Amino acid sequence: MRSATYRPWASFSLLVLSGNLLAASPSIEERLARLEARTAAAEARASAAEAEATQLRKEVERLNQNQQFALGNPLVAPETQMSLLARVAQIEARQQSLERDTSSLVSSVGSIRNITKGFTFSGYARSGTMSNSGAAGRASPYITPAGSVGGAVGRLGNESDTYVEMQFAKEDQSENGTHWKYTVMLADGVETPNDWTSSSSSLNVRKAYSELSHLASFQNSAVFKNATLWAGKRFDRDNFDIHWLDTDVVFLAGTGAGIYDVQLTDQWRINASVMSRSYGDFSEDANDKDIRSYIATLNQFFDNGRWQLMLNGIASRQNDAKVQANSEDTKKTERLNQAGYSPAERGVHSMLAYHRPDFFGQEGFFKAALLYGKGLGAEVKGIGSDGELLDEASALRLAMYGQTRLNDTWRIAPVLLTEHSKDRYVPGDNYRWLTLNVRLANELSSNFEMVYETSWQTMDLDPKGYKGRQAADGAFWKLTIAPTFKAESGNFFKRPELRVFASYMDWSKELDGFSDSDNFGQKYFKSGGLWQFGTQMEAWF
Repeated sequence: MRSATYRPWASFSLLVLSGNLLAASPSIEERLARLEARTAAAEARASAAEAEATQLRKEVERLNQNQQFALGNPLVAPETQMSLLARVAQIEARQQSLERDTSSLVSSVGSIRNITKGFTFSGYARSGTMSNSGAAGRASPYITPAGSVGGAVGRLGNESDTYVEMQFAKEDQSENGTHWKYTVMLADGVETPNDWTSSSSSLNVRKAYSELSHLASFQNSAVFKNATLWAGKRFDRDNFDIHWLDTDVVFLAGTGAGIYDVQLTDQWRINASVMSRSYGDFSEDANDKDIRSYIATLNQFFDNGRWQLMLNGIASRQNDAKVQANSEDTKKTERLNQAGYSPAERGVHSMLAYHRPDFFGQEGFFKAALLYGKGLGAEVKGIGSDGELLDEASALRLAMYGQTRLNDTWRIAPVLLTEHSKDRYVPGDNYRWLTLNVRLANELSSNFEMVYETSWQTMDLDPKGYKGRQAADGAFWKLTIAPTFKAESGNFFKRPELRVFASYMDWSKELDGFSDSDNFGQKYFKSGGLWQFGTQMEAWF
């Protein structure tokens, strides 16, 4: 279940072509069912032919034994016997042909079963549209000034994009008992509501990796018996998010290798990995083209996973090439460096998390996480993803959220998310924000719910002119009402859902003019309150 912050790359035309091919061709399950039906029919025809041939053989034998069939007997013509024998030969030939067809069909069914064995397909998608008094609505869970540093405000009635993930996986077991698995994910995201979006899409392979588990070589080791080895491009398996706020609590992703589920003791399990990410091309010098970051991770779990301690070290050699590439001249570069404006080349990140499988004894769940980062680790949500952070940058974030039932027909999902960071991009800058969010659902039938979401966010931001942004000190709030149809109500995470919604939002006048290139600063997007209306579907499986 992913969020609007992810924006893959490439062209959407391949996705459209794939969709057309899948729509035009029967599914694997349908092909398999058809082949099995044909096989059963062929087997039935072969059995009928065999029964008919047997009956005719008995008739020939009876005639041979009948005295009336003696040579020269005028009552029985020799042609009769020859005709019966010829018919038997024809039926036997037909039977052999049917048996060959049946064998071929059985082989085809077996081939498809072999292909589909261990094959899984999963996905996530959302698509919606929004209007503000007849004009295109402005929407994003990160719509506020605090959103520029990760301050999400809630996604219900606040999204108008189309985002798709399709994940394919194939797994099997070797003769020695070792399990293997291959996974690939395609994703795309667009803002336009048009049906043809190849010129603006961003089709991307977000995952491509393989795993080995239950390794035969590890079965005599209590520590590594249940370990999983992996390599490739992927999201870390133990990322977790606040879905209805559309923000990850922690998101580790990249290309690398690692090992999961090393069981040091009964109550102490660890994962370890090394991943690489790119900060892009920041210099005309070919030697400085691709600035990489490398993230070494040790993820520890205690008390059957209830407690989690995650430690990350981040290094990015020559990351200060960004200053040289982004500066207009050498003197400006020198001034920036003297002022301490030099992107960090290293960083640390840590997270202490608490996971409850219930909501303090009630149905549902509860999670809390405290995150801290320094240098390149000061982007505490997307680990190692921000190459603009300074050496002195620091950030502290707290997340607490969960969901439970209030009674037989009402569910509630509350969130508290807050962060304080400083010296992020310019020496002396300061960012403080706090979001409170609550989503409520009232189950009115087995297929219909009334869903409500309210958000309030307060912020005190001083970007020191970074990217032309001005200081912002104030509050934002949003209320959404969304009549929702779904396949089955009664569960917070059951999808698909089809919604219509109305959202009302307002904010402090002091937030207007935050940035000429951001929502808060646009000529027709000012404080004073506004309504936005729209529709959306959301699905995953």
